[in-house]
Amino acid sequence: MRNLLVTGGAGFIGSHLVRLLVNKYPEYNIYNLDLLTYAGNLENLIDVENSSNYHFIKGDITDEAQMMSLFREKQFDAVLHLAAESHVDRSILDPMAFLKTNILGTVSLLNAAKSFWKENFEGKLFYHISTDEVFGSLGEEGFFVETTSYDPKSPYSASKASSDHFVRAYSNTYGLPVIITNCSNNYGPNQFPEKLIPLCINNIKNKKPLPVYGTGENIRDWLYVIDHAAAIDKVFHKGKIGGTYNIGGFNEWKNIDLVRTLCDVMDRYHGKEVGTSQELITFVTDRAGHDMRYAIDASKMSNELGWQPSLQFEEGIEKTVAWYMENQVWLDNITSGDYQHYYQNQYNR
Repeated sequence: MRNLLVTGGAGFIGSHLVRLLVNKYPEYNIYNLDLLTYAGNLENLIDVENSSNYHFIKGDITDEAQMMSLFREKQFDAVLHLAAESHVDRSILDPMAFLKTNILGTVSLLNAAKSFWKENFEGKLFYHISTDEVFGSLGEEGFFVETTSYDPKSPYSASKASSDHFVRAYSNTYGLPVIITNCSNNYGPNQFPEKLIPLCINNIKNKKPLPVYGTGENIRDWLYVIDHAAAIDKVFHKGKIGGTYNIGGFNEWKNIDLVRTLCDVMDRYHGKEVGTSQELITFVTDRAGHDMRYAIDASKMSNELGWQPSLQFEEGIEKTVAWYMENQVWLDNITSGDYQHYYQNQYNR
């Protein structure tokens, strides 16, 4: 059996990846390492928590001694590294937290992998999941490709760019087998409601204002999280060692158009007159250093690995709204903090 370490596996993207791996590869031992901070939620994985090939470990990637111990004990063959601080607004308020987790945490894992794989790199892989925000901001035209120069604009994107550089440095200096992917904005079930789409769903549900930065003209490419997990699976099994792949949804939307569409979907879901919820839209002072446009060219993923997103945004957002409305207990728990009791009851922590 292969022993795979997934960091941040109780988070949004990580939980969807863990579920896919546990169900699709019963011959793999899947170790989910998560510190269970505010965005890590084991309720995301209730459906697989009793699977024989699933193992949860509460741990901090910045604790190098613990990482060394885990590599020694579990004999990991591969790392799929998703654990990260990931919200730009939080990075503006507390950049040091992003430096610690995203840079020092990544280097801690790299050191553990280098130490325990150095005798034989064959069959080993350090797969680092990153973001398109490392490339900076685009104008009205053009796309990010794998060779686009880095130009991070926020403390968050700077920390992720730095971690990408360290992963490549360990490959070049020590021969560590690595792959990096840079993805666009994810959306879908189980996303912590500080991010735009679940925040709006929750606020519409509770008839609260929908904050939109500036004039809402900023453009993002949106990727359904389950499609992202499938892409990671493809890259992990078929990607070229030392390679970089951009993963995008081919779904560019202005923030204001996205929020209006989301309002209309919510209105239809609740049988309201379409347009009613748009009255909740509230324009607020723009975010400092707000990037104007992200857009990914994911043709390398398509041409080399045969991956393409399965959903366009209109279908994905319908599925997303339905999931949140059908899982209101999950949403209520995670917004109130009650879900912490689950950890205490389940793991006595």
